Amino acid sequence: MIDQDDLLAELESLTDDDNASGWDKAIICRVEVDLPGWLTQLAGGNEWEVYAEDEDEAYISFNLREKLAQSVTKKSKTAKTAEVTLYRNGYAVVDVDGQALFDGTLTSGTSDCAHLSYYHADSGEPVTLN
Repeated sequence: MIDQDDLLAELESLTDDDNASGWDKAIICRVEVDLPGWLTQLAGGNEWEVYAEDEDEAYISFNLREKLAQSVTKKSKTAKTAEVTLYRNGYAVVDVDGQALFDGTLTSGTSDCAHLSYYHADSGEPVTLN
């Protein structure tokens, strides 16, 4: 027969802070994005370069322009411009010449150019997600 006092003690031990779930603690998400590569993937065309950035508490925004080859035939073509806004929560917005090309959450599967990493806020130890 199972003793109720033993079950109560076991239940209390499962709710101790030492045995708390890893999700009960603060986790930091780090997003790394190859912006020129991602824009080439989204918009096609030539390579891109970052020419300005703006940072806020909630986001960081990058202005990019398309690199054009210096040939006679390309001189008449106007370079495209883009704005990429990466929010601290993993959300991203990409506009090219005023047209929205991406509006959603970045995940590791979104693009080969984006990589997300997670860390425990208190210790800095990496968190592995299954």
